[in-house]
Amino acid sequence: MSGEKVVIFDTTLRDGEQSPGAAMSIPQKLEIARQLAVLGVDIIEAGFPVSSPAQFEATRLVAEQVKGPTVAALARANKGDIEAAGKAVAAAKKKRIHTFIATSAIHMKHKLKKEPAEVVKMAVEAVRFARTFTDDVEFSPEDACRSEIPFLVEVLAAVIEAGATTLNIPDTVGYVLPFEYGQLIARLKSDVPGIDKCVISTHCHNDLGMAVANSLAGVRNGARQVECTINGLGERAGNAALEEVVMAIRTRADFFSQTARDGLSTNINTKEITRTSQLVSQLTGFVVQPNKAIVGANAFAHESGIHVDGILKERSTYEIMTPETIGLGGSRMVLGRHTGRHGFAERCKQLGYKLTKDEVEQAYQRFLEVADKKKEVFDADVAAIVNDEIRVVEQVYVLEYLHVASGTGTLPTASVRMRSQGETKLAAAFGDGPVDAAYEAIRQATGLAPDLEDYSIRAVTSGKEALGEATVRIRDDSRTFIGRGISTDIIEASAKAYVDAINRMVAAKDTTMQLKVEL
Repeated sequence: MSGEKVVIFDTTLRDGEQSPGAAMSIPQKLEIARQLAVLGVDIIEAGFPVSSPAQFEATRLVAEQVKGPTVAALARANKGDIEAAGKAVAAAKKKRIHTFIATSAIHMKHKLKKEPAEVVKMAVEAVRFARTFTDDVEFSPEDACRSEIPFLVEVLAAVIEAGATTLNIPDTVGYVLPFEYGQLIARLKSDVPGIDKCVISTHCHNDLGMAVANSLAGVRNGARQVECTINGLGERAGNAALEEVVMAIRTRADFFSQTARDGLSTNINTKEITRTSQLVSQLTGFVVQPNKAIVGANAFAHESGIHVDGILKERSTYEIMTPETIGLGGSRMVLGRHTGRHGFAERCKQLGYKLTKDEVEQAYQRFLEVADKKKEVFDADVAAIVNDEIRVVEQVYVLEYLHVASGTGTLPTASVRMRSQGETKLAAAFGDGPVDAAYEAIRQATGLAPDLEDYSIRAVTSGKEALGEATVRIRDDSRTFIGRGISTDIIEASAKAYVDAINRMVAAKDTTMQLKVEL
């Protein structure tokens, strides 16, 4: 990475946890903190130590156990808060105290009930006291974006003189728009004496949906630290989303090169973004909305026929970044009523089917009928359509007998009898569960061991005698094959699906060999 660095200050464990219902246990905080270190964040704001014994202990343990990032603790502008913060981060190799006090007229009058001169004095004393614990002190004028700019300049100049090294300019209530926020950062950078000695930081809330845009406007105008959270967690509508800020800086390097001659970059390992997002979602219980930028399930999904056709020809037509850069395996082609023939034919090819032009057209018409009834058509549906409309795969292997034994305190075992080309083979195996045992026995009986990529089962009828339909996807080299099986016994259905997939794999190999001979 080249160019000036934008410091990523992650406050998922502090501001993100303030999302109603997002409280995390101490072990969960430690797990997230370790992943944040792997992700490559520069600073982890681990908590607000004075607020509770649990907050203090979580911050202390992160400082003690998580290596790499600077560990920060939040404190109001009073000695009790700052002393608790200092003790909590004492074990960290790199530590920071982040102290704050409100500077807007509405906050000073109604919340603090203090005059401006008192606020300046408290801010200065807080920074000086924090410096007795660490040389790395960050100061935030709370509600900065609704503060009088001359007073804001006065407060910031005073805390710089007192020893603050980072000045954070929070849009505490998500009030301003990007142009306004950018102008504010530019003006402070120009007017505050000594500000060139400090890092200017952004901390934007998303009440008007502007948190990321405001943060980037701040970066554009000289801020070199962004405070953000994974998945945009935070109070009310949340904070600036780390993944969006980072990928915007990376993707639009051309735009930010106008800000810094050699461009801007971060220390984030973007391939860990998806993993980190999923971990935070899992531990907080906050589901990521499907259309969320960067990490949403649909962020790299394409259904529209025009889009799919373009993607298949050249990815950059509809993807401004690749899914691999954030740790995904690739784009997802969603099949639905908007999918064109090209996308449908490509998916059939990926599933191992070799169809003529006429066969594609025949299957596509049936596909459209199904797509009109379902929001999304899955691989199993495509396999069923092709199998029903085009061909019946020769049953090279037939499952004649299956017996499975499993239960509490019993090692799951399975025995099968398979018939192939007039010969019968018996095999028995054990596994992690009854399905795994059955699959291992089938592998032994057939002598084939394709990788199992996906397995699912669902009820296709209602009632206690419901049919269960099992669907499996197996991989052999670079090709995948779908198998389906139906039975009132879900283990039998699972075994039938696996044998069906193996038969499709064998049939495809035979076709390939025949083509080679003909050539």
